[in-house]
Amino acid sequence: MRNSVLFLLLATAGLAAAQTEMVAVVSKPVSRMIDLPGEFQPFLRVEVHAKIAGYVERVLVDRGSVVKQSQPLAELSAPEIKARMAEAQAHVQAVEADRLQAEAQLAGAQSALDHLKKAAETPGVIAGNEVIQAEKQVDAAKALVQSREQSRKAAQAVLDTEKELEAYLKIAAPFDGVVTQRLVHPGALVGPPANPPLFVIEQVSHLRLVVAVPETLVGGIVKGARVSFKVPAYPERTFSGTIVRLAHSLDDKTRTMPVELDVANPDGALAPGMYPTVSWPVRRTLPFLFVPKTSIVTTNERTFVIRDHEGKAEWVNVKKGVADGDLQEVSGDLKAGDKLVRRGTDELRDGALLSAHK
Repeated sequence: MRNSVLFLLLATAGLAAAQTEMVAVVSKPVSRMIDLPGEFQPFLRVEVHAKIAGYVERVLVDRGSVVKQSQPLAELSAPEIKARMAEAQAHVQAVEADRLQAEAQLAGAQSALDHLKKAAETPGVIAGNEVIQAEKQVDAAKALVQSREQSRKAAQAVLDTEKELEAYLKIAAPFDGVVTQRLVHPGALVGPPANPPLFVIEQVSHLRLVVAVPETLVGGIVKGARVSFKVPAYPERTFSGTIVRLAHSLDDKTRTMPVELDVANPDGALAPGMYPTVSWPVRRTLPFLFVPKTSIVTTNERTFVIRDHEGKAEWVNVKKGVADGDLQEVSGDLKAGDKLVRRGTDELRDGALLSAHK
Protein backbone atom coordinates (compact mmCIF):
# COMPACT_ATOMS: atom_id res chain seq x y z
CA MET A 1 0.00 0.00 0.00
CA ARG A 2 2.79 2.40 0.94
CA ASN A 3 4.56 1.56 -2.33
CA SER A 4 1.42 2.39 -4.34
CA VAL A 5 1.03 5.79 -2.65
CA LEU A 6 4.70 6.57 -3.21
CA PHE A 7 4.41 5.63 -6.92
CA LEU A 8 1.33 7.90 -7.31
CA LEU A 9 3.14 10.82 -5.68
CA LEU A 10 6.15 10.38 -7.93
CA ALA A 11 3.95 10.21 -11.06
CA THR A 12 2.09 13.36 -10.05
CA ALA A 13 5.34 15.22 -9.47
CA GLY A 14 6.57 14.10 -12.87
CA LEU A 15 3.37 15.39 -14.53
CA ALA A 16 3.74 18.79 -12.82
CA ALA A 17 7.31 19.06 -13.99
CA ALA A 18 6.27 18.23 -17.54
CA GLN A 19 3.46 20.75 -17.45
CA THR A 20 5.74 23.57 -16.34
CA GLU A 21 8.62 22.96 -18.73
CA MET A 22 9.08 26.37 -20.28
CA VAL A 23 9.86 27.50 -23.83
CA ALA A 24 10.35 30.97 -25.35
CA VAL A 25 8.18 32.63 -28.02
CA VAL A 26 10.36 33.03 -31.11
CA SER A 27 10.14 35.62 -33.87
CA LYS A 28 11.43 34.97 -37.35
CA PRO A 29 10.85 36.34 -40.82
CA VAL A 30 8.76 34.13 -43.03
CA SER A 31 8.29 34.50 -46.76
CA ARG A 32 5.33 32.53 -47.88
CA MET A 33 2.40 32.46 -50.27
CA ILE A 34 -1.19 31.57 -49.60
CA ASP A 35 -3.86 30.63 -52.11
CA LEU A 36 -6.75 33.07 -52.38
CA PRO A 37 -9.74 32.81 -54.72
CA GLY A 38 -10.22 35.52 -57.33
CA GLU A 39 -12.73 36.44 -60.00
CA PHE A 40 -12.18 37.89 -63.45
CA GLN A 41 -14.22 40.86 -64.58
CA PRO A 42 -14.02 42.65 -67.94
CA PHE A 43 -12.01 45.85 -67.78
CA LEU A 44 -14.90 47.62 -69.52
CA ARG A 45 -18.48 46.40 -69.90
CA VAL A 46 -21.52 48.15 -71.35
CA GLU A 47 -25.04 47.38 -72.43
CA VAL A 48 -25.64 49.07 -75.77
CA HIS A 49 -29.06 50.74 -76.09
CA ALA A 50 -30.76 52.63 -78.91
CA LYS A 51 -30.91 56.38 -78.26
CA ILE A 52 -34.07 56.86 -80.32
CA ALA A 53 -37.07 54.70 -81.13
CA GLY A 54 -36.95 52.76 -84.37
CA TYR A 55 -37.18 49.37 -86.04
CA VAL A 56 -34.09 47.18 -86.39
CA GLU A 57 -33.30 46.99 -90.08
CA ARG A 58 -29.94 45.17 -90.02
CA VAL A 59 -27.84 43.40 -87.38
CA LEU A 60 -24.18 43.48 -88.39
CA VAL A 61 -22.55 41.49 -85.53
CA ASP A 62 -23.30 38.48 -83.38
CA ARG A 63 -22.19 36.89 -80.12
CA GLY A 64 -18.42 36.51 -80.12
CA SER A 65 -17.76 39.20 -82.75
CA VAL A 66 -14.58 41.19 -82.11
CA VAL A 67 -15.35 44.87 -82.73
CA LYS A 68 -13.42 48.12 -82.90
CA GLN A 69 -14.47 51.45 -81.46
CA SER A 70 -17.11 53.19 -83.65
CA GLN A 71 -17.67 50.01 -85.69
CA PRO A 72 -21.36 49.70 -86.78
CA LEU A 73 -23.28 47.05 -84.86
CA ALA A 74 -26.82 47.53 -86.19
CA GLU A 75 -28.92 49.87 -88.31
CA LEU A 76 -32.36 51.17 -87.39
CA SER A 77 -35.16 52.51 -89.53
CA ALA A 78 -37.29 55.52 -88.52
CA PRO A 79 -39.23 56.98 -91.51
CA GLU A 80 -40.49 59.97 -89.51
CA ILE A 81 -36.90 61.13 -88.92
CA LYS A 82 -36.12 60.99 -92.63
CA ALA A 83 -39.30 62.94 -93.35
CA ARG A 84 -38.44 65.61 -90.79
CA MET A 85 -34.91 65.89 -92.14
CA ALA A 86 -36.18 66.33 -95.72
CA GLU A 87 -38.54 69.04 -94.49
CA ALA A 88 -35.71 70.73 -92.58
CA GLN A 89 -33.47 70.65 -95.66
CA ALA A 90 -36.21 72.22 -97.80
CA HIS A 91 -36.72 74.92 -95.17
CA VAL A 92 -32.99 75.70 -95.10
CA GLN A 93 -32.95 76.05 -98.90
CA ALA A 94 -36.00 78.37 -98.84
CA VAL A 95 -34.55 80.55 -96.11
CA GLU A 96 -31.22 80.67 -97.93
CA ALA A 97 -32.98 81.86 -101.09
CA ASP A 98 -34.70 84.60 -99.09
CA ARG A 99 -31.37 85.63 -97.61
CA LEU A 100 -29.74 85.85 -101.04
CA GLN A 101 -32.66 87.93 -102.32
CA ALA A 102 -32.32 90.28 -99.33
CA GLU A 103 -28.60 90.64 -100.00
CA ALA A 104 -29.38 91.50 -103.63
CA GLN A 105 -31.85 94.15 -102.47
CA LEU A 106 -29.24 95.54 -100.10
CA ALA A 107 -26.68 95.68 -102.89
CA GLY A 108 -29.17 97.57 -105.13
CA ALA A 109 -30.08 100.04 -102.37
CA GLN A 110 -26.44 100.62 -101.54
CA SER A 111 -25.58 101.22 -105.20
CA ALA A 112 -28.44 103.74 -105.52
CA LEU A 113 -27.28 105.54 -102.42
CA ASP A 114 -23.73 105.75 -103.70
CA HIS A 115 -24.90 107.28 -106.98
CA LEU A 116 -27.07 109.85 -105.18
CA LYS A 117 -24.24 110.87 -102.90
CA LYS A 118 -21.93 111.35 -105.88
CA ALA A 119 -24.53 113.40 -107.72
CA ALA A 120 -25.20 115.46 -104.60
CA GLU A 121 -21.64 116.70 -104.74
CA THR A 122 -22.86 119.06 -107.49
CA PRO A 123 -25.08 121.70 -105.86
CA GLY A 124 -28.71 121.78 -107.01
CA VAL A 125 -28.66 118.41 -108.83
CA ILE A 126 -30.16 116.20 -106.08
CA ALA A 127 -32.59 117.19 -103.35
CA GLY A 128 -31.32 116.51 -99.82
CA ASN A 129 -34.33 114.42 -98.81
CA GLU A 130 -33.61 111.95 -101.65
CA VAL A 131 -30.28 111.03 -100.07
CA ILE A 132 -31.93 110.59 -96.67
CA GLN A 133 -34.61 108.30 -98.15
CA ALA A 134 -31.93 106.24 -99.91
CA GLU A 135 -30.00 105.83 -96.67
CA LYS A 136 -33.15 104.60 -94.92
CA GLN A 137 -33.72 102.10 -97.72
CA VAL A 138 -30.20 100.79 -97.20
CA ASP A 139 -30.77 100.49 -93.44
CA ALA A 140 -34.00 98.59 -94.05
CA ALA A 141 -32.24 96.27 -96.51
CA LYS A 142 -29.49 95.59 -93.95
CA ALA A 143 -32.07 94.75 -91.28
CA LEU A 144 -33.80 92.38 -93.70
CA VAL A 145 -30.49 90.64 -94.45
CA GLN A 146 -29.82 90.21 -90.72
CA SER A 147 -33.30 88.80 -90.20
CA ARG A 148 -32.86 86.37 -93.09
CA GLU A 149 -29.46 85.31 -91.69
CA GLN A 150 -30.95 84.58 -88.28
CA SER A 151 -33.72 82.56 -89.91
CA ARG A 152 -31.10 80.63 -91.88
CA LYS A 153 -29.12 79.82 -88.73
CA ALA A 154 -32.26 78.65 -86.94
CA ALA A 155 -33.26 76.45 -89.88
CA GLN A 156 -29.71 75.06 -90.09
CA ALA A 157 -29.77 74.23 -86.35
CA VAL A 158 -33.00 72.28 -86.85
CA LEU A 159 -31.41 70.44 -89.78
CA ASP A 160 -28.27 69.65 -87.74
CA THR A 161 -30.44 68.25 -84.95
CA GLU A 162 -32.26 66.01 -87.41
CA LYS A 163 -28.91 64.85 -88.81
CA GLU A 164 -27.74 63.94 -85.29
CA LEU A 165 -30.92 61.98 -84.73
CA GLU A 166 -30.42 60.23 -88.07
CA ALA A 167 -26.87 59.32 -86.98
CA TYR A 168 -28.40 57.57 -83.95
CA LEU A 169 -30.02 55.12 -86.35
CA LYS A 170 -26.58 53.52 -86.71
CA ILE A 171 -25.62 51.73 -83.49
CA ALA A 172 -21.83 51.76 -83.04
CA ALA A 173 -19.38 50.12 -80.61
CA PRO A 174 -18.27 52.47 -77.80
CA PHE A 175 -14.82 50.82 -77.46
CA ASP A 176 -12.72 47.91 -78.71
CA GLY A 177 -14.10 44.66 -77.34
CA VAL A 178 -16.12 41.51 -77.88
CA VAL A 179 -19.87 41.17 -78.29
CA THR A 180 -20.71 38.78 -75.46
CA GLN A 181 -24.50 38.99 -75.88
CA ARG A 182 -26.71 39.74 -78.88
CA LEU A 183 -30.22 40.55 -77.69
CA VAL A 184 -31.97 41.85 -80.82
CA HIS A 185 -33.13 40.68 -84.24
CA PRO A 186 -34.27 42.47 -87.41
CA GLY A 187 -37.77 43.88 -87.22
CA ALA A 188 -37.74 44.51 -83.48
CA LEU A 189 -38.94 47.85 -82.16
CA VAL A 190 -36.23 49.29 -79.90
CA GLY A 191 -35.44 52.53 -78.10
CA PRO A 192 -37.44 54.62 -75.61
CA PRO A 193 -39.58 54.25 -73.60
CA ALA A 194 -38.85 50.56 -72.80
CA ASN A 195 -35.37 50.75 -74.36
CA PRO A 196 -34.14 47.15 -73.93
CA PRO A 197 -30.39 46.53 -74.50
CA LEU A 198 -29.37 45.45 -78.00
CA PHE A 199 -25.90 44.09 -77.23
CA VAL A 200 -23.47 43.60 -74.36
CA ILE A 201 -19.86 44.47 -75.17
CA GLU A 202 -16.94 43.63 -72.92
CA GLN A 203 -13.28 44.50 -73.16
CA VAL A 204 -11.44 41.22 -72.59
CA SER A 205 -7.98 41.99 -73.95
CA HIS A 206 -7.46 43.70 -70.59
CA LEU A 207 -9.12 42.20 -67.51
CA ARG A 208 -9.71 43.05 -63.87
CA LEU A 209 -8.84 40.30 -61.38
CA VAL A 210 -10.65 40.94 -58.08
CA VAL A 211 -9.17 39.22 -55.01
CA ALA A 212 -10.79 39.29 -51.56
CA VAL A 213 -7.81 39.82 -49.24
CA PRO A 214 -8.35 38.93 -45.54
CA GLU A 215 -8.20 41.77 -43.04
CA THR A 216 -5.05 40.38 -41.42
CA LEU A 217 -3.13 40.67 -44.71
CA VAL A 218 -4.32 44.11 -45.80
CA GLY A 219 -1.35 45.87 -44.21
CA GLY A 220 1.06 44.01 -46.48
CA ILE A 221 -0.56 44.94 -49.82
CA VAL A 222 1.95 46.61 -52.15
CA LYS A 223 0.58 48.49 -55.16
CA GLY A 224 2.49 47.67 -58.31
CA ALA A 225 3.51 44.19 -57.11
CA ARG A 226 3.30 41.28 -59.56
CA VAL A 227 1.13 38.36 -58.44
CA SER A 228 0.87 34.97 -60.13
CA PHE A 229 -2.24 32.81 -60.50
CA LYS A 230 -3.61 29.73 -62.23
CA VAL A 231 -6.96 28.91 -63.79
CA PRO A 232 -8.62 25.49 -64.05
CA ALA A 233 -8.93 25.81 -67.84
CA TYR A 234 -5.13 25.88 -68.26
CA PRO A 235 -3.59 24.02 -65.29
CA GLU A 236 -0.20 23.86 -67.01
CA ARG A 237 0.11 27.66 -67.37
CA THR A 238 0.98 30.30 -64.80
CA PHE A 239 -0.35 33.80 -65.40
CA SER A 240 0.39 37.05 -63.60
CA GLY A 241 -1.16 40.44 -62.92
CA THR A 242 -0.29 43.74 -61.25
CA ILE A 243 -1.89 45.08 -58.08
CA VAL A 244 -3.41 48.42 -59.12
CA ARG A 245 -6.54 49.30 -57.11
CA LEU A 246 -7.62 48.83 -53.48
CA ALA A 247 -11.17 49.29 -52.23
CA HIS A 248 -9.94 50.85 -48.94
CA SER A 249 -13.03 49.34 -47.30
CA LEU A 250 -13.75 45.94 -45.79
CA ASP A 251 -16.76 43.78 -46.51
CA ASP A 252 -18.83 43.60 -43.32
CA LYS A 253 -19.68 39.92 -43.74
CA THR A 254 -16.38 38.42 -44.93
CA ARG A 255 -13.97 40.94 -43.36
CA THR A 256 -12.02 41.07 -46.58
CA MET A 257 -10.94 43.93 -48.83
CA PRO A 258 -11.47 43.72 -52.61
CA VAL A 259 -8.18 44.30 -54.42
CA GLU A 260 -8.00 44.65 -58.20
CA LEU A 261 -5.18 43.44 -60.42
CA ASP A 262 -4.76 44.44 -64.04
CA VAL A 263 -4.18 41.41 -66.24
CA ALA A 264 -3.17 41.54 -69.90
CA ASN A 265 -5.00 38.96 -72.00
CA PRO A 266 -3.60 39.30 -75.53
CA ASP A 267 -4.39 35.75 -76.63
CA GLY A 268 -7.89 35.69 -75.13
CA ALA A 269 -7.16 32.61 -73.01
CA LEU A 270 -8.73 34.21 -69.93
CA ALA A 271 -12.37 35.22 -69.73
CA PRO A 272 -14.63 37.19 -67.39
CA GLY A 273 -16.32 34.94 -64.85
CA MET A 274 -13.34 32.59 -64.42
CA TYR A 275 -12.28 31.87 -60.83
CA PRO A 276 -8.48 31.67 -60.64
CA THR A 277 -6.41 30.55 -57.67
CA VAL A 278 -4.11 33.43 -56.75
CA SER A 279 -0.73 32.85 -55.06
CA TRP A 280 -0.92 35.83 -52.73
CA PRO A 281 2.34 37.03 -51.13
CA VAL A 282 2.07 37.38 -47.35
CA ARG A 283 3.75 40.53 -46.07
CA ARG A 284 3.32 41.94 -42.58
CA THR A 285 4.62 45.00 -40.78
CA LEU A 286 4.83 43.03 -37.50
CA PRO A 287 7.12 39.99 -36.98
CA PHE A 288 5.80 36.47 -37.20
CA LEU A 289 5.59 34.82 -33.76
CA PHE A 290 5.92 31.05 -33.39
CA VAL A 291 5.34 28.68 -30.49
CA PRO A 292 5.44 24.88 -30.20
CA LYS A 293 2.20 23.28 -31.29
CA THR A 294 2.02 21.56 -27.88
CA SER A 295 1.86 24.95 -26.14
CA ILE A 296 -1.49 25.79 -27.71
CA VAL A 297 -4.60 24.76 -25.79
CA THR A 298 -7.93 24.64 -27.61
CA THR A 299 -11.24 24.34 -25.75
CA ASN A 300 -14.84 24.95 -26.74
CA GLU A 301 -14.60 28.51 -25.46
CA ARG A 302 -11.12 29.69 -26.43
CA THR A 303 -7.67 29.01 -27.87
CA PHE A 304 -4.80 30.09 -25.63
CA VAL A 305 -1.24 29.58 -24.44
CA ILE A 306 -0.01 29.67 -20.84
CA ARG A 307 2.56 32.37 -20.15
CA ASP A 308 4.81 32.71 -17.12
CA HIS A 309 3.78 35.95 -15.40
CA GLU A 310 5.83 36.50 -12.25
CA GLY A 311 5.78 32.82 -11.42
CA LYS A 312 2.09 32.37 -12.09
CA ALA A 313 0.23 30.87 -15.04
CA GLU A 314 -1.41 33.44 -17.31
CA TRP A 315 -3.81 32.36 -20.04
CA VAL A 316 -3.26 34.41 -23.21
CA ASN A 317 -5.76 34.13 -26.06
CA VAL A 318 -4.20 33.55 -29.46
CA LYS A 319 -5.22 32.93 -33.05
CA LYS A 320 -3.49 30.28 -35.08
CA GLY A 321 -1.67 31.04 -38.32
CA VAL A 322 0.30 28.69 -40.54
CA ALA A 323 2.31 25.72 -39.32
CA ASP A 324 6.10 25.52 -39.72
CA GLY A 325 7.17 22.02 -38.76
CA ASP A 326 6.68 21.58 -35.00
CA LEU A 327 6.00 25.30 -34.61
CA GLN A 328 2.74 27.14 -35.07
CA GLU A 329 2.34 30.79 -36.02
CA VAL A 330 0.18 32.67 -33.52
CA SER A 331 -1.11 36.18 -33.05
CA GLY A 332 -2.18 37.71 -29.76
CA ASP A 333 -0.90 39.63 -26.76
CA LEU A 334 2.56 38.09 -27.03
CA LYS A 335 6.07 39.22 -27.82
CA ALA A 336 9.29 37.48 -28.70
CA GLY A 337 11.01 36.03 -25.63
CA ASP A 338 7.87 35.45 -23.53
CA LYS A 339 8.12 32.20 -21.57
CA LEU A 340 5.35 29.69 -22.19
CA VAL A 341 4.50 26.27 -20.83
CA ARG A 342 5.76 23.83 -23.43
CA ARG A 343 2.89 21.38 -22.92
CA GLY A 344 -0.19 23.46 -22.25
CA THR A 345 -3.32 22.08 -20.62
CA ASP A 346 -6.48 23.63 -19.23
CA GLU A 347 -5.84 21.72 -16.02
CA LEU A 348 -3.15 24.31 -15.25
CA ARG A 349 -5.53 27.04 -14.20
CA ASP A 350 -5.08 30.74 -14.83
CA GLY A 351 -3.22 32.24 -11.83
CA ALA A 352 -1.84 28.92 -10.55
CA LEU A 353 1.74 28.82 -9.30
CA LEU A 354 4.20 27.30 -11.72
CA SER A 355 6.25 24.48 -10.17
CA ALA A 356 9.47 25.92 -11.55
CA HIS A 357 9.03 28.86 -9.18
CA LYS A 358 7.91 26.94 -6.07
